[in-house]
Amino acid sequence: MSHAGTGVHATIAGKDRKPVSKKAIRAPQVLNEAYCYARPSSFSRGMRLDIKGVTILLISGTASVDEHGRTIHEGDFRAQTWRTYQNITALLESEGATWKDVVRTTCYLRDIERDYAAFNEIRTEFFQQQGLEPLPASTGIQAILCRPDLLIEMEAMAIFESDNGTP
Repeated sequence: MSHAGTGVHATIAGKDRKPVSKKAIRAPQVLNEAYCYARPSSFSRGMRLDIKGVTILLISGTASVDEHGRTIHEGDFRAQTWRTYQNITALLESEGATWKDVVRTTCYLRDIERDYAAFNEIRTEFFQQQGLEPLPASTGIQAILCRPDLLIEMEAMAIFESDNGTP
C-alpha cells in the first residue's frame, strides 16, 4: 500500500535525512529587510541553499525599494524596472553570484498590457549588458503588487557550483 501524497512516508523517511543548509540573503546597502517595513512582512529577501556542492539562490519578489524600505521612482515604470534589476544584482552579489548564474525569472507587472513592451525592451538591454547566453527562462504575469505605487516586481533563481557541501 502506498502512502504517496499522505505525508506518512515523508515523515518516516525524514527521520534519517540531513537538513539542507539554508541562509537568508541580504543586501542592506540597497534595500532593507521586509520585516523592517512600517507594516512588517514575513519573508526573507532571498534564501541560499547549499546542496552537495551546488548553491541555489531563491530571490524573493523584489521591487524598486530603497535601503529604508521606501518605494522609489513612483509612477516611473522604466526607472522602477532598472532599480529592481539593481536590487536583484546586489542580492546576487552578496552571495558571490552574477546574472550569468540566473536560470529563471518571474516578472510581475501591475499593468502588463501597458508596460510589457517597455519591460521587454529594458530586460533585453539589461541581459545584453550582462552578456547572458543562454537567456534565463522567464514568465511575465499581471498582478496586484504589495504596494499600490509599485509597478513591477521580480523573482529570480540562480544556481552555481560551490565549495559549500559534500560531494
